[in-house]
Amino acid sequence: MNRIYFNDVVTRDGFQIEPNFIPTDDKVKLVDELSQCGFAKIEVTSFTSPKAIPMLRDAEEVMGRIARVPGVEYTVLVPNLRGAERALESCADEFNLVMSTSETHNQANLRMSREKSFAGLAEVIQYVNGRTPINVSLSTAFGCPMEGDVPQSEVEGFVQRFADLGVRGVTICDTTGMAHPAQVASMANNLQKKFGNLQLTFHFHNTRGMGLANVLAAVQSGITRFDGSLGGLGGCPYAPGASGNISSEDAIHMLDAMGYDTGIDIPKLLGLARKLPLIVGHPVPGQVAKAGRTCDLHAAPVQ
Repeated sequence: MNRIYFNDVVTRDGFQIEPNFIPTDDKVKLVDELSQCGFAKIEVTSFTSPKAIPMLRDAEEVMGRIARVPGVEYTVLVPNLRGAERALESCADEFNLVMSTSETHNQANLRMSREKSFAGLAEVIQYVNGRTPINVSLSTAFGCPMEGDVPQSEVEGFVQRFADLGVRGVTICDTTGMAHPAQVASMANNLQKKFGNLQLTFHFHNTRGMGLANVLAAVQSGITRFDGSLGGLGGCPYAPGASGNISSEDAIHMLDAMGYDTGIDIPKLLGLARKLPLIVGHPVPGQVAKAGRTCDLHAAPVQ
């Protein structure tokens, strides 16, 4: 079986919509602990305006203090040229650029048209000029809560346009949890045929309870890279009722139980997941941290 690579996004995607500021010390400690678990990438923070996302106003400090582990890529979200300038100074290993494939969601989320977003991101790519690998995350690729279905041809069109600009990878995002396994398999198969030279990552949310089913459909279609968030934290503020990302530990546990090599130290990861509610101050959606692994047996009840 193929090796499966995971990127944990809890300290960026997971934390950014938390109502209370997570102390910088806690962020640095969590990134350092995640670095010891075997993740291929960790999306550490965002170089968005501190006014727009106050939770991540400490991006420079966090990036400057984390203990970088060889073999782990430390990714940051870069929204524009100013963000790219700041990110270059932070020596991030990868820049993640974001736009929506749905016009309505892009307007709601980024307050601009898709074409304006594309032009701005193309400017960032030109500015970076190969100094740092670039990944582009395409939001609402499996459906928009305001428009409904997003044609796969629309998604493929944007993938092609970014591939033509020389990006290293593209992440296909189910931003509001609208994907189903058959749709995922179709997307995965078509993208791999057309863009086999790109590093393809799939990003799922569990809004309608199909997150792990979609991971499995993608894996069985040949996708080897996934985003996940410790504890299942995160969510989209522009989709009523949208819950968070798939739980990293739940997805990794599932694949490990099926015999896939994830390279992850699951007991260590579950230990972090169990501490996460203390960091954010509320329960988190992840299940395996609560129930234990399927191989964690219990004593028989006393008769």
